Amino acid sequence: MIILSSHTVSRLKPPPCLSRWIIAAFLLMTAACTASHPDLSNNSDFRSFRDVGERLRAEVQRWEGTPHRMGGTDRRGADCSGFVMRIYKDVFSICLPRTAENQMRTGNRIQPNRLRPGDLVFFRISRKTRHVGIYLGNSEFAHVSAIKKTGISRLDNKYWRGVYHTSRRILPGT
Repeated sequence: MIILSSHTVSRLKPPPCLSRWIIAAFLLMTAACTASHPDLSNNSDFRSFRDVGERLRAEVQRWEGTPHRMGGTDRRGADCSGFVMRIYKDVFSICLPRTAENQMRTGNRIQPNRLRPGDLVFFRISRKTRHVGIYLGNSEFAHVSAIKKTGISRLDNKYWRGVYHTSRRILPGT
C-alpha cells in the first residue's frame, strides 16, 4: 500500500494551464459527436430513401480504392467500422461508436427483407471477427474489405449471405 501525503498529491496535479487545455479539448471532442439525429423526412437533402441511397453512393465513390488499414478512419486507410463511422458523420452528421461490436448495439434491429439505404449490415466472419457495411439499396452494401479495399458488394453473394449476422437501422425518419 502506498500512502501519499497531501504535499505529494499536490505535486501530482497538472499545471493549471494544462488542466484547462485538457478540459477544452474534451469539450470540443464531445461537442463534435453530440449532434442530434437529423429528421431526414423534413430535410430537403433527403426527401426519400432514394435520395439517401444516392447521397451514400456519391460518398462511397469518393472513398473508392481506399485501402484497408486496421484502426484507420480516413481515405489514406480505414477498417470497416472506421469507414462506417466516417460516412455517417460526413453524410448525416451522426456520430456512431468506433467499433463494429458497439455499432451493432446502436439503433433498431431490422429484418433483412426490410433493409433501406443507410441501414447497417453486420457479418460474423469468425467466432471473434465482426464486419460492418452500409446498405445502399438493390441488395448492395458498401464496406472496406481487407482484400478488395473500399467497394460495393452484394448481399445475395453466397459468401456474404453465409456470414450475414444482423442489420440495424440508425437513421430516423426513414
